[in-house]
Amino acid sequence: MPIRELARAKITSEEGPTLTVHGRRPDGYHELESLVAFADVADEVTFQPGADLGVATTGPFAAEIVGGNLAEIALRQLHDLGQDLGQDLGQGLRLGSVSLTKNLPVAAGLGGGSADAAAVLRAVRRANADLAGSVPWHDIAVRLGADVAVCLAGRPALMWGIGDKIEPLPEGQPSLAGLAVVLANPRMPLPTAKVFAALHAGPAPPSRRPGWHDGIASAEQLLEAMRTRGNDLERPATALLPVIADIKAALAAQPHCRYAALSGSGPTCFGVFSNDAAASHAAAALAAAHPHWWIAATRLSGTAAA
Repeated sequence: MPIRELARAKITSEEGPTLTVHGRRPDGYHELESLVAFADVADEVTFQPGADLGVATTGPFAAEIVGGNLAEIALRQLHDLGQDLGQDLGQGLRLGSVSLTKNLPVAAGLGGGSADAAAVLRAVRRANADLAGSVPWHDIAVRLGADVAVCLAGRPALMWGIGDKIEPLPEGQPSLAGLAVVLANPRMPLPTAKVFAALHAGPAPPSRRPGWHDGIASAEQLLEAMRTRGNDLERPATALLPVIADIKAALAAQPHCRYAALSGSGPTCFGVFSNDAAASHAAAALAAAHPHWWIAATRLSGTAAA
């Protein structure tokens, strides 16, 4: 029986709606800290258990995937792990084929590839409920990419280190969940690696849990903290792709926009709006003024993807 998983847009890539880059580690990774949120707009992953392995990709942005498809890499890693489990437990993982509907822009600062890989992991985990406790899902996610682990959890969280350290926000603790947002992307890819290279970060201090979120009692206080902290990648990303400044300004100029910022390494920007109607009106106005942009009105989710 097919298993369906949503790969929700992460309002960030390896970053959060707020992003602080503490520096570059000796291994080349960057030490980050962020607050992560997920939108209800998503790619779709359908896993069909069976003998055939592989990923078939369709959808409006399928042709834009260049190089390795992270969903396919995740499936191959699970295959290799399944062989080891078969030797250790006498039973390997039940695998199969994946259909990926690519609805999100590629190299957009939305964590799409990582979300796709995480959705594959979740689907295979559901297909192997009897073995799930024997599989190091988090470790596999970290090996696949710095933000696959938080996408695997798929809920609002604090994230730090290189994305391997995650603390889901408790129910009721202020987060961006439930807020209406508009996402806007110029349909120009911006590889994350280029943005980090342009940052020229210095050496990183030891990893530590971010504490800035502690004590925030409301969503309004959270938005104010985000305005204060900002996104450390906005400057290098905008230098590489100046249209980012136009997108952010266009969002901020819409009625009832409470906050506008770059998502992760960009070039997608997001605007937080007072309600769904305001977000829908803003998305329609932006689509009319900028017909070549990808624009989506959506909400931020407080629950894990399913």
